[in-house]
Amino acid sequence: MQFLLQVYITLNRFKLLGIALVWLSLSGHVFAVETVASKSLTLQQALSLALEVNPEIAVSIREREAFEGVKTQAAVRPNPTISTSIQDTRRDNRQTFLQLNQEIELGNKRQVRIEAADALYSKANLELDQKKAEIHADTVAAFYEVLVAQEKLNLSKSSVDIADAARDASTKRVQAGKSSPVEETKSKIAASAARIELSQANALLISARKKLAALWGDLAPTFVLAEGNVALLPEFAPLADLTMKLELAPSIQLAKSEIASRNALTKIEQSKATPNITLSAGVVNNQELGGINQALLGLSMPIPIFDRNQGNLQEAVSREYKAQDELTLLQNQLQTQLAMQYEQFIASKAMAKSYEAEILPGAQSAFDAATKGFQAGKFNFLDVLDAQRTLFQAKTQYIQALLNAHQAVAEIERILGDVVDHTSPRTRE
Repeated sequence: MQFLLQVYITLNRFKLLGIALVWLSLSGHVFAVETVASKSLTLQQALSLALEVNPEIAVSIREREAFEGVKTQAAVRPNPTISTSIQDTRRDNRQTFLQLNQEIELGNKRQVRIEAADALYSKANLELDQKKAEIHADTVAAFYEVLVAQEKLNLSKSSVDIADAARDASTKRVQAGKSSPVEETKSKIAASAARIELSQANALLISARKKLAALWGDLAPTFVLAEGNVALLPEFAPLADLTMKLELAPSIQLAKSEIASRNALTKIEQSKATPNITLSAGVVNNQELGGINQALLGLSMPIPIFDRNQGNLQEAVSREYKAQDELTLLQNQLQTQLAMQYEQFIASKAMAKSYEAEILPGAQSAFDAATKGFQAGKFNFLDVLDAQRTLFQAKTQYIQALLNAHQAVAEIERILGDVVDHTSPRTRE
């Protein structure tokens, strides 16, 4: 009897243990799901992902690696050549030549070739820096687009809640005989319109998230929430101080490296005007003289009468001048773009502050008053609907002003490089 009782207790313990294990596994699964569902993404995390695995940056890195091979090849010297020939096929009169030829480069060709390879490698490095600046700016702009899309979605949700509440209130007033059925119909139309706007806001958020995740090659975004303060705007130095930083801009540095590389290629074409010489050394086996071996020495050099590489030199010089003109053009364009984006930032920031300090509080106050008046029977539904639409438009325009300001910041960083600390309202020194 005790044995059966012990078996029963043991089986119950195993049953309870199994239930506990199942509960733990399910709770662990739920916890994992909640962890994934609450996965957030900060701007710094987005920048790290984009700068580490962006496909365009990977392409630029491969291009730089290719120029490492160019540097290696530029330093090598010409290979020697060996040749042999037989004069007269008769054994007794046959002469057999064995000759080793070595081309000697003149005109400092090897040195200018090495310098050109170094210049091209430096240019590839600067192209990589410029690409990083572009990806940085794209990531900042895309991240704040996600933040703004999230704000618009939240705004649309609140608009739906308000519209549903107004619809329910209108229905009750109609049932109580205090309002006409027309108001109930209008409230239902307003609620339907609010749901359409909610659907559009949700689609906008999905598109913005995909655009951001595509910067690090993720076609299906794994983050759920972009974490940041869209109302936090940096403080820029005066435009004159920013303009002074243009000479250090990635695109300006790249344009200057283009001039340096074109100058190096011009020197290569100049060096080609000096012909190389070829030294020859060998032996001749002469059967006519009893099969003795005779030394053979030689020197050859082309005579630069017709081809002095003048056409290639003219092309190289013209392209060098073109690179200098392109630098001047780029400086003017970037100065204009910097001024435009700076003014866009100042205007958008002022607009956002105006909405935050004056327009939004007034619109909110008008909506609250219209809602209370409608519930008390002092206002009709059109007053509430008009106040709601005004408040919704004001909040939307406020968010759009913030987005315009952040996009201007991203464009300024595209021009000047990473010059903004996005975690505080002060720019980097």
